[in-house]
Amino acid sequence: MFKILLSLVGAMLTSAKSRSQLIAENLVLRQQLAVLKRSVKRPRLTTADRAFWAFVSRWWPRWRETLVIVKPATVVAWHRKGFRLLWKWKSRKRGGRPKVNAEIRALVRQMAEANVGWGAPRTHGELLKLGFEVSQATVSRYMPKSSESPSQTWRTFLQNHLGCIASIDLFVVPTATFGLLFGFVVLLHQRRRVVHFNVTSNPTAAWTAQQVIEAFPWDTAPRYLIRDRDRIYGADFVARVKGMGIHEVLTAPKSPWQNPYVERLIGSIRRDCLDHVVVLGEDHLRRILNSYFEYYHGFRTHLSLAKDSPDSRDVESADCGKVIALRKVGGLHHHYTRRAA
Repeated sequence: MFKILLSLVGAMLTSAKSRSQLIAENLVLRQQLAVLKRSVKRPRLTTADRAFWAFVSRWWPRWRETLVIVKPATVVAWHRKGFRLLWKWKSRKRGGRPKVNAEIRALVRQMAEANVGWGAPRTHGELLKLGFEVSQATVSRYMPKSSESPSQTWRTFLQNHLGCIASIDLFVVPTATFGLLFGFVVLLHQRRRVVHFNVTSNPTAAWTAQQVIEAFPWDTAPRYLIRDRDRIYGADFVARVKGMGIHEVLTAPKSPWQNPYVERLIGSIRRDCLDHVVVLGEDHLRRILNSYFEYYHGFRTHLSLAKDSPDSRDVESADCGKVIALRKVGGLHHHYTRRAA
């Protein structure tokens, strides 16, 4: 900077000289520059020299005519580089995306660690219900890394008339004494609601038919009922269902993918609940399933329901209070809500 000031002072003093003196001095300087160009292939310039010429190029229109050491394009490049450096310095702490709230980051980790099998979509759905405006990609980025592979999704094949379609199935549950219990579920497709379930150690055709009657009293029976070809659905079952005006749709042998909704439900029951407990008996299994279905209907978010629960939940705004966790299914899962302090 000191050299620049000296150069400017020298230019001001030169302007006070007579015309003849300026011509003579100009000739002498040009002769010396010619000698310098013959003897030095590439003069070395300092940062102050570059700053001086960048400054001169801004206010003196005829600066190109007097420039000998370097080309005008070089001076223009110096000026552009200085422009980039200036704005890089000005914006050094202002760029990039806004930081994600620390409360959201902590909630994502807490939900992922406290709930069995929760991934980014389900965690994102829970945050939406708590009034947090955050994308699923952001939730995925802050999820703890897990070595477990994600569960596969079932391909749905029924898109129309969900309100008049139900499906049923049985699943086996081992007990603490190495016995077997059979769980029976009836699922309505429209809102993924489990309208009825029961447990037995000895299922029969009459027993399964009675479960369908209890699931659909009066005129609430669906138009179609999807089931597999298990021999438990015998003549008594077929006659009772036909008498209720229900049309049975049987899946192909060994094709559980043709009844995807109830198969997915049973998979969720196992992954979210039964794989983490030891069943002691019928009453114990019935209490566990009742607790799980309470959580399933009221709080568990579903991808197929636009990340809502079967019993629709309201979105809670941030001014409702602090986020708290309520234990569900014995602590395997949690319901997150806002409560005023």
